[in-house]
Amino acid sequence: MKQILNQLFNHQSLTKQEAAEVMFNIAAGKYNEAQMAAFISVYLMRSIELDEVIGFRDALLELAIPMDLTEFDALDIVGTGGDGKNTFNISTCSCFAVAGAGYKVAKHGNYGATSVSGSSNVLEYFGAKFTTNIDVIKQSLDLSGFAYLHAPICNPAMKNVAPVRKGLGVRTFFNVLGPLISPARPNYQCLGVYSLKMMRLYNYIYQNLGCQFSIVHSLDGYDEISLTDTTKIVNNKGEFVYTPEQMGFETLKQEELWGGNTVDDAAQIFMNILDDKATKAQHNAVIINSAIAIQTRCPEKTLDQCKSEATESIASGNAKKAFQKFVEIYN
Repeated sequence: MKQILNQLFNHQSLTKQEAAEVMFNIAAGKYNEAQMAAFISVYLMRSIELDEVIGFRDALLELAIPMDLTEFDALDIVGTGGDGKNTFNISTCSCFAVAGAGYKVAKHGNYGATSVSGSSNVLEYFGAKFTTNIDVIKQSLDLSGFAYLHAPICNPAMKNVAPVRKGLGVRTFFNVLGPLISPARPNYQCLGVYSLKMMRLYNYIYQNLGCQFSIVHSLDGYDEISLTDTTKIVNNKGEFVYTPEQMGFETLKQEELWGGNTVDDAAQIFMNILDDKATKAQHNAVIINSAIAIQTRCPEKTLDQCKSEATESIASGNAKKAFQKFVEIYN
């Protein structure tokens, strides 16, 4: 690690092979927390390079517990996190709206690093017990339409670095890697990113992977469609820019998406949405993100069709039923 750190401190980047080797060593517990913190801190001061991302990704996927879910052809809906906005669990709520609309969703997620409540926090709050048991995961996908892959137990390297990430409390390159290392290796991915540079990086990676994808970024810094500003969307068809009004919604204020000060606050908002009792702003943020996810899965459908499906999923109670069945199976 000393040699790697000196290399990085001298403004040199890692090759794919070097990046992979570091990740294998992290997984094997060969570095102490101080060394890992120093290594991670390098990427707080400079951007991660494409070869480094691919090297880290390749190693993490090789290390991950195998998770063959190809029979379900599931979609992943995920944000990189780390946008510092402390929104409520928009992407997680969207997962259940999409599952309630009849689509299979296998979400790869983690605890919040810079927000009160990441996807793992809110699901655990309601009693979900995370597992790598493939039978449980398949049963959940079959009966609820949703399965959850908790990153630290799916990948040993993520587990070893978790205390360091929590101690730092800021966005790290693991936020960048998270969406790329689902052991389910989904063919469909709806991803929110916190910057235009990240959008370009993922666009290149996804095109090379050959998956069906949508990458979204709100220009005021959200890693999802926040409806607080213009949104840029990149997918297999090209690049698009939409105002909230062009997507059929009013512009929201940032404070309307606040996730609260505790996991209890975030959980209350989460349940209000599934009960169709949320504020208009909260409801609309979930609907538009759900709609883009559905359109990622079914690109032939119009945005209005996808919005209608997401709205009906919540209004009919199907989104909540999907959530309740998931918790029952994961308990």
